[in-house]
Amino acid sequence: MATSTDNGLFPLYTTQFSTNLELLLQQKTSKLRGKVSEGMHVGKMASPINQIGAVTLKAPAGRFAPKNRTDPQYTRRWVFPQEGEEDLLVDSFDELQTIVDPKSQLTAAAAASVARAWDDVIILQATATSQIGQDAASLTSETFTTASYQVAANFGTGGGSANGLSVAKLIEARRILQHYHNDLDMDPPTAVIGSQQEADLLSQVQVVSTEFGDHPVLVDGRLRRFLGYDIVVSERLPQTTVGTTRGVLIFVKTGVYLGMWKDMTSRISIRNDLSGEPYDLYVQTMYGATRTQLGKVIQVLCADTTGADITP
Repeated sequence: MATSTDNGLFPLYTTQFSTNLELLLQQKTSKLRGKVSEGMHVGKMASPINQIGAVTLKAPAGRFAPKNRTDPQYTRRWVFPQEGEEDLLVDSFDELQTIVDPKSQLTAAAAASVARAWDDVIILQATATSQIGQDAASLTSETFTTASYQVAANFGTGGGSANGLSVAKLIEARRILQHYHNDLDMDPPTAVIGSQQEADLLSQVQVVSTEFGDHPVLVDGRLRRFLGYDIVVSERLPQTTVGTTRGVLIFVKTGVYLGMWKDMTSRISIRNDLSGEPYDLYVQTMYGATRTQLGKVIQVLCADTTGADITP
């Protein structure tokens, strides 16, 4: 007859551990690549686009009179690269003492960090100071003018306190885009909102009721498109006032530019120069972003007390 030890456990009991390894909750893919313009570059800085100002039609000075020459204003927008890498080591001796192979998930974690970095630079540069000029020696700064390109946190309240994201604010942002001559049919707009802003919209009857449109707004319970905007829910939007207000971004595709000096590359090698000859998991990228024009990016301020600016 089998006996038990003093602690009451059967002597042949075993402990089994899982071979599964999963990433902790985090944003794993880029949500904004594909929503902005993009190109490849080399060099210490790059001009993704040459721009020409508007010209005004003139009446002739008279019959057989000399022509009135017009000199258009030309400028360039500049984007600057920043480097990014992840280098992770897996000790070969450690691997011999575990049934879990971490290499594939560590590579996935590194790739996820790169994807988040791309989104972060797009969000940051959409309203950051941009650099314009003919060349590197004549750069001038262009600041994001909140008075012209921002929807106030209390918009639609009659001057009251700040409110969350509303249909009225989205309509106002669309009006501003059209006011600055954006062709929303040719240049589709995207609204980057947080989870709190999505919840704000889902509590409004104009969004969830089919009485206000020919087609339902929700697809599989998610808000994907509304008022002509492609809706992207991102938890990486910063708070413009800590603890109280968050800035939603609305831009047309040509309004923000992501420059790639090096797209993400990954490599797994063996470090023969280190003790134990560990596996070296290496991920690398080089990238930069800029706003292409004032008037193509609108910031909508929304009351939001949900906490930290950025989560993994």
